[in-house]
Amino acid sequence: MSADDLARLAELNADYVAAVQAGDVQRFETLLAEDFRCSNPGGSIVDKSGFLAQTALPVTIRGLEPHQVEIRLFGDAAVIHAQTQYRTSAGEPRHGRYTSVWIRQGTGWKAVAAQVMR
Repeated sequence: MSADDLARLAELNADYVAAVQAGDVQRFETLLAEDFRCSNPGGSIVDKSGFLAQTALPVTIRGLEPHQVEIRLFGDAAVIHAQTQYRTSAGEPRHGRYTSVWIRQGTGWKAVAAQVMR
């Protein structure tokens, strides 16, 4: 495992979570591969444009934080598993999990898939 790759993937994961919390469509434009897919908590699957449209909606959670982040590197692919904690707009504590899959494209990393569970 490359320490540089693990450090970069940890940064990208933090950016991904921060972009979710901020509804940052522009940041996701740079993080996601063109053929990105996301499995949503309700069971739907969206492509990159659908995910960006979801991201543009008003954010209804606050305090989103990842915990127990595990990054596994497989050459030019990586899988990130983590638990999340956040609060609803009414202030109720919630938690969930996510898995994201990243591939090396050129000299950088792009997310190609994510699955979110609440």
